[in-house]
Amino acid sequence: MENYNEPEMGHEEVDGPIRLVITEDIRSYIYQAAKWAKFLSIVGFIVTGLMVMIALSVQSVMQSLSEIPAYAGLVALGSGVIMFFYLLLALLYFYPSYLMYKFSSAAKLAVLYGNQESLSEAMVKMKSIFKFFGVVTVIIISMYVLMVVLFSIGAGIAAA
Repeated sequence: MENYNEPEMGHEEVDGPIRLVITEDIRSYIYQAAKWAKFLSIVGFIVTGLMVMIALSVQSVMQSLSEIPAYAGLVALGSGVIMFFYLLLALLYFYPSYLMYKFSSAAKLAVLYGNQESLSEAMVKMKSIFKFFGVVTVIIISMYVLMVVLFSIGAGIAAA
């Protein structure tokens, strides 16, 4: 493959700080992204609320299930563990929703009023959203790799 170097764009020699130009197209894209982020954050808040309500109603559901023999294993797990799991999921769902809401508010303010500080805040929130999802993705991939290794070891022990 050929050694291809991208042409350097926007790297003119300038005295002083480099300034970015935000065109009307870019402003439009930021505004549209802010609207979608606000929608997704509101849906996230609703889902978080539902998860909390489910977590708080686990106790009564578990009492009802204790009367059905097929669910004895689930009941043995205990309502406290399930409640903790749902509250943890709700917290993990709330945080990116909150960041998206803050991004949306700051981005709209930046676009509508040309506020540089709001644009900086919006970009910080967007960075935090991607960082959060990146860390969660690494954790999930690590858990999958660990499960494959443990299942392989278990299968090797069972075959011996």
